[in-house]
Amino acid sequence: MSTKPAIAPSAQSLSNLRYRPNLDAPLVSEPAANSSSAEPNAALQRLREAVRENSLWVQPLQQEMSRVIVGQKLLIDRLLVALLTNGHILLEGVPGLAKTLSLKTLANSVALHFKRLQFTPDMLPADIVGTMIYNPQDGGFRTKHGPIFSNLILADEINRAPAKVQSALLEAMQEHQVTIGDETYPLPNPFLVLATQNPLEHEGTYPLPEAQVDRFMMKVVITYPNRAEERLILDSMATTEPPPAVRHVVSANQILRAREVVNAIYVDDKVRDYIVDLVLATRPPTAKSLELNGFIQTGASPRATINLTLAARATAFLNGRHYVTPQDVKTVALDVLRHRVAVSYEAEAENVTAEDIIQKILDTLPVP
Repeated sequence: MSTKPAIAPSAQSLSNLRYRPNLDAPLVSEPAANSSSAEPNAALQRLREAVRENSLWVQPLQQEMSRVIVGQKLLIDRLLVALLTNGHILLEGVPGLAKTLSLKTLANSVALHFKRLQFTPDMLPADIVGTMIYNPQDGGFRTKHGPIFSNLILADEINRAPAKVQSALLEAMQEHQVTIGDETYPLPNPFLVLATQNPLEHEGTYPLPEAQVDRFMMKVVITYPNRAEERLILDSMATTEPPPAVRHVVSANQILRAREVVNAIYVDDKVRDYIVDLVLATRPPTAKSLELNGFIQTGASPRATINLTLAARATAFLNGRHYVTPQDVKTVALDVLRHRVAVSYEAEAENVTAEDIIQKILDTLPVP
């Protein structure tokens, strides 16, 4: 499988590909004779070509991951969304659903540096970010970088780590930098934290603080496979041989180039308003108008608005489109919002979950 970099678009910079509608010359199906009305069509054409040329690695990467991961198409798509948007992702599911295997397969398919951190209650922050080591030869200190100085970080069972260790990730996840002693060190680009947690075990675990949960772009809940997928897992994995090795199918430069294209994907004003309405529906007074005010303790933060837009753009990119549709927003809304909406005691008493609230919002709000 070829890893040849995608062809660069003909424009001088991908920033020029961003579609900016000309209000005096609306977009028409056929280019007009004058240059002012033809300009929007030319910009859209360049953006369409950029999406096509810079997404050539998407299908090979999906196929390579599918050789190891059976039936988890939603999980694979969400991992690619996180990769395209530089957003961190939290995976939650019972043991044995290939959470760790999925992240390792993604790391092996991408030519990036990868580190796996198994969180335990006795970990220290220095075990993650690094520390200062005394050198007796010259009487000085030298900095030893921790495993967080990698492109992809697999934080396995992140809720097993104490609060000090969890807080060590906050600066890295938000600012993409780490402070050791008096010095601040930038983290490599791209930098992505992929964390897993087990929702069943409570002894020996430390719930993540809200400030850290909000820094995850998406929270993806992994469910059991169906019968057909279970049979495929049996046929392919019931052996003493290790899982099939995956090959590098995409480079770091291709990912960074694709991110620039994702940032340029067109989002119509009506879709932008729809995203804002979705987020506002999780807060008063909009939640009250939807008869949800008594069920919501805290609504989604402005990070939800930003991440919902980025995730929708990445979804459009994965589907080969240069524009975002309302369906793209609805596709990722549950994963972006479920960990940002806290339910009240009344909701818990009636077995109403955050997913139920978000689904009602999606079903109630008018779609542009």
